[in-house]
Amino acid sequence: MRVFKFGGASVKDAAGIKNVYDVLQQVGYEDVLVIVSAMGKTTNALEEVIKNYFDKSPELNSSVQEVKKYHNQILLDLFENDKNEVFAAVNAQFADLEYFLAHNKSPNYNFVYDQIVSYGELISTTILSHFMSFKGIQTQWLDVRNFVKTDSTYRDAEVDWDLTQKNIANNIKRKILNITQGFLGSDENNFTTTLGREGSDYSAAIFAYCLNAESVTIWKDVPGVMNADPRYFENASLLNQISYREAIELAFYGASVIHPKTLQPLQKKEIPLYVKSFINPLLPGTRVAKGADLEPYLPCFIVKRNQLLISLSSIDFSFIMEENISEIFGLFHQFKLKVNLIQNSAISFSVCVEDKFGNFNELNAILSKKFKVDFTENVTLYTIRHFNENAAQTVEENKTVLLKQVSRETMQIVTKEN
Repeated sequence: MRVFKFGGASVKDAAGIKNVYDVLQQVGYEDVLVIVSAMGKTTNALEEVIKNYFDKSPELNSSVQEVKKYHNQILLDLFENDKNEVFAAVNAQFADLEYFLAHNKSPNYNFVYDQIVSYGELISTTILSHFMSFKGIQTQWLDVRNFVKTDSTYRDAEVDWDLTQKNIANNIKRKILNITQGFLGSDENNFTTTLGREGSDYSAAIFAYCLNAESVTIWKDVPGVMNADPRYFENASLLNQISYREAIELAFYGASVIHPKTLQPLQKKEIPLYVKSFINPLLPGTRVAKGADLEPYLPCFIVKRNQLLISLSSIDFSFIMEENISEIFGLFHQFKLKVNLIQNSAISFSVCVEDKFGNFNELNAILSKKFKVDFTENVTLYTIRHFNENAAQTVEENKTVLLKQVSRETMQIVTKEN
């Protein structure tokens, strides 16, 4: 079985849905499992619904209606009339969403987030599945929450691999087109969980691992894995093939094409990963597999914006020792700040972190009791794998360099725009 993943950009409108059908016609759809994200910017729109819900905003209903209107237009563009059963199926899902908003009693933001935002994937896969059937392709729509079981860490759940393996291995039909959701799972109480933002790639790897899949293909609007994001760098080059190790390094440092968790389960079973273009599906794209060296051997640039540079120094000029660093990292873990760079001296300790849950102010109050805390917001972290002097100059040009760290293969530079 092959596993395909289509992200939000590939299903953002009716033309995108039709293109997925065209892609499957070209590359084959028998014995294929398709993982699909929410359509376009639906996740962002549902996050606005969540905000309005907690703010008790009068805009709550209109924000829900905007999401409904967006999907209804796609339905009208895809199907000949609104008598098709897909309209009733999608309306039923929106009714479930509205019921939750009206009757939920939990004040837990992360729990509510997962219950609401999940409707993006549930609705997108319902529409895609019905369209495939409408076009004559036999499909099986799967509710991923019946297969991927997790703990109850809402918004960043850990997979229960044993239970997930049993569910997937015993209940997926072969020889037809299976369609299911990325990003989602459920806990032991069958409440919806999510695997972290951009977790649909990880979902594809989970299914591939449990099915001993032939391959995984991530369909993108780019030709494959590039050595740099074309939005930030001119003349970005395609990497034809890279090793699992190199891909894991790039993902670790934040390369956006491949989700950081995706590669480990694939590497364990040596399942090749392809990153290909849904615009030109017959092009080879990038192959990630065992033993394939980076080709060509050239600098790879990774950009992480909206970072926070924190510098801690001892109040009494004493050394910052192992026990201090251990305590600091314990607090970073507790407050869910992702550390992307570390540099320390005898009496200071600097980190570049991502505060995606907005917990730094609370953490700062605790750190300030023991350390002098300086921080700079909205910095940019550049990572250059296989760096050279020209690559470093490209990054540093017209910027203030706040911190630079160099190792054998990798250079990291924290900058502030001038």
